Amino acid sequence: MTAHNPAAKKLFIKTYGCQMNVYDSQRMAEAMGAEGYVLTEDQADADMVLLNTCHIREKAAEKLYSDLGRLKPLKAARPDLKIGVAGCVAQAEGAEIIRRMPLVDLVVGPQTYHRLPAMVRGEAPAIDTDFPEEDKFDHLPAPRATRRAPAAFLTVQEGCDKFCAFCVVPYTRGAEVSRPAERILAEARDLVERGVREITLLGQNVNGWHGGPGGFGALIRALGDIQGLQRIRYTTSHPNDMADDLIEAHRDVPQLMPYLHLPVQSGSDRILKAMNRKHTSDQYLRLIDRIRAARPDILLTSDFIVGFPGETDEDHADTLRLIERVGYGMAYSFKYSPRPGTPAFDRPEVDAAVADARLQELQALLTRQQHAVQEGMIGRTVTVLFEKAGREAGQMIGKSDYLHSVFVDTDQVQVGDLRAVRIIGSQRNSLHGELIAG
Repeated sequence: MTAHNPAAKKLFIKTYGCQMNVYDSQRMAEAMGAEGYVLTEDQADADMVLLNTCHIREKAAEKLYSDLGRLKPLKAARPDLKIGVAGCVAQAEGAEIIRRMPLVDLVVGPQTYHRLPAMVRGEAPAIDTDFPEEDKFDHLPAPRATRRAPAAFLTVQEGCDKFCAFCVVPYTRGAEVSRPAERILAEARDLVERGVREITLLGQNVNGWHGGPGGFGALIRALGDIQGLQRIRYTTSHPNDMADDLIEAHRDVPQLMPYLHLPVQSGSDRILKAMNRKHTSDQYLRLIDRIRAARPDILLTSDFIVGFPGETDEDHADTLRLIERVGYGMAYSFKYSPRPGTPAFDRPEVDAAVADARLQELQALLTRQQHAVQEGMIGRTVTVLFEKAGREAGQMIGKSDYLHSVFVDTDQVQVGDLRAVRIIGSQRNSLHGELIAG
C-alpha cells in the first residue's frame, strides 16, 4: 500500500456504467480541481474517494456497498479521508447509503454535483439529491486548459420523459432537459482548441434534444461548421426521436460518423407495448430502412432485454427475427432484472433458466452478425483516429469511422493522428490494419 502523502489534496474517482458518467466524473474532477484537488490513480493515496455510480446494470446498489465495504480499512486507518457517493445509485438510495455505511461522508445526485465543493467544505448538506431549477452547467468551472485525448464526450441532454416500464432513469436523472445550443457550441469550440478532433454528444435521449431551433439535426449541422472538428457521434437515441432532419444529417454532414446506436429492446409488439416503448417492431424496421437509404454504409448497434415479464417463446422468436432482418454490427443484451420503483418491478418474472437460454441464443446470433460485419471489413480502407499506444511495442490503437477498435503495427503515427488504414485482419472485438502510405 502506497503511503499517504499529506502534502497535496488528491482525488480518486471510480466511474461505473455509462458514457455520461464518464463525462460527469470529468466535470466533478474539474469542480474539485478548482478546490485544489488533483486526480490520482492510487486510491490509497487519496484525500477523497468518489464513487460515481450507475443504476442501469443489475445489482448496482449491491456492487456499491461491496466497494464501500472494501474502503473500511482505509477509512479506519485515516479517519480524515473523505468518501463520497455520486450518480444514479446515490439519487435512488439517498440517506440509506450513509445509514448502511456510516463511513460515507456525502451523497450527491447527478443533477447537483456542481454543489460538491461546498459539500466537501461543510457549507452544504451532506446529502443532496434534489432536482434543482438552476442548470448545474452554469455553476461548474470552465474545463481545465489541457486535454490530451483526441476524443471527448459532451453532454447536451439529460433525463427522460419516456418512462419505459423497466427503466429507472426518469427517477434518477429527472425530466428531459436540453442544454442551450450556444453553450454546447462554445464547449465544443473550446474542446477543439485544446486538440479534440472527435466529440460524442451524450444524452439519455440525445436525439430528443430541443435546446435550439431546428432540433438535433440542426445542432449537428452547426457542430459540423466548427473548424477542426473532424468527427461527430452521439448516443443514446430513442427511435421515436429519430426525426427527418437528423436522418438527413447522416446523409449531408461528412463529420457525422456512419455509426448509430438505436435501442429497440424487443422485436415483439406485445412486449414493446408492455415496456411502454411507444413504437412497434414494424415502425422500427421502417425507420432503419429510411436511415440506410440516407447512409447506406451505416453500422447499426442496439440494446436488447431478454426475459421481460410476460415474454413467451413466440415473443423471443419475434426478437430473433428482427435481429436477422436488421443485421447489427454489435449489440448490448441483458436478462431482465427488476428495478424498485419502476412499473415492471412487481410483475411476475420469466423462469430464470428459460431467460438464460433465450439470452444465450440471442447473444449467439448477435455474435455471428458482429463477426460477419468485422470480417466484411477486411480489405476495406477506413479512417482511424489514433488514441493510445497498444500493448505491444510499436503498436497504436484507434477507432475507425464505424467505431471499431483498430490496432496498427507502426511507429509512424502519434496520438491524435487521423490516418487512412487498410483492414487486414479481424479479432474477437477489434480489427488489425496497416497504414496506407501517403
